[in-house]
Amino acid sequence: MPDRSTSRHSAGALTYGAVGATHPAKKQWSAEVAGLRSWSRTVVIGCGDDDWHAAADAVLRWGVKRRSGFTVTGCDGAGERVAAGAEYRITAGFGPFAVREPVRVVAVVDTPDRCGFAYGTLTGHPVCGEEAFVVHRSPDGTVALTIRSLTRAAPHGPWRLLFPALLLAQRFFRRRYLRALMASS
Repeated sequence: MPDRSTSRHSAGALTYGAVGATHPAKKQWSAEVAGLRSWSRTVVIGCGDDDWHAAADAVLRWGVKRRSGFTVTGCDGAGERVAAGAEYRITAGFGPFAVREPVRVVAVVDTPDRCGFAYGTLTGHPVCGEEAFVVHRSPDGTVALTIRSLTRAAPHGPWRLLFPALLLAQRFFRRRYLRALMASS
């Protein structure tokens, strides 16, 4: 079956150069991008058609982020379902404080056995890089979630100084991401 993945990039304000480097359409990934920390994990989240359809729909509607405590808001008419080139604001609230993360979807994959997307950071995001959320199923019906990221400190601004603390927050949220689409969720 042909791959119906899409990818679009405008020169806009993405804060890194390796656009699309998390390759959500590829089964295997071994990104080594100079200056960016790479991270990837895969977890089994269910089995069978019902789990597949629920996970595929959720991932393409920002389910991993939303179920992990973030608010996702489309910008300039961006819909609930991800689309290559669409921009969003992801917000994490911590008591009276909120951290806003502007992002652009840089790649989408939507095939019968692989669904997901990658987003890249825009100016104002606390870090620089790209993150991908992909659900996929094997021939035996096993449904898995793969998360891939490439990260470095923001090039300037107050977030740059807080990068060590942001790495700790990233670890915390990654654990949430890996549980976000479990069949029992």
